[in-house]
Amino acid sequence: QVQLVESGGGLVQPGGSLRLSCAVSESIFSIDVMGWYRQAPGKQRDMVATLGVGGTRNYADSVKGRFTISRDIAKNTVYLQMNSLIPEDTAVYYCNAYIFRLGPRADHWGQGTQVTVSS
Repeated sequence: QVQLVESGGGLVQPGGSLRLSCAVSESIFSIDVMGWYRQAPGKQRDMVATLGVGGTRNYADSVKGRFTISRDIAKNTVYLQMNSLIPEDTAVYYCNAYIFRLGPRADHWGQGTQVTVSS
């Protein structure tokens, strides 16, 4: 069972920046896709950014040019750098690890970290 622990959330003013971290309990190379998702109150959980084991990155249209997903292989950690934050970015952010070979148990989630963008 992969364990994921997020950190780095908080309160930030519009236009500010935050960096979220996701510590992974095993080698990132054993995970097919790492990703960040977010869920605002009363809304569904949506993909924010994903990073494939081969390095392919995908972003939601709403965050392109503002957010960057990256990884530190030595630290088994995935990051989400968030710049030019807007109130609409307010949500609980979840780290996700997807492992194809596990089939119906492919998805693993962290506990989430709150990001609030407000003046």
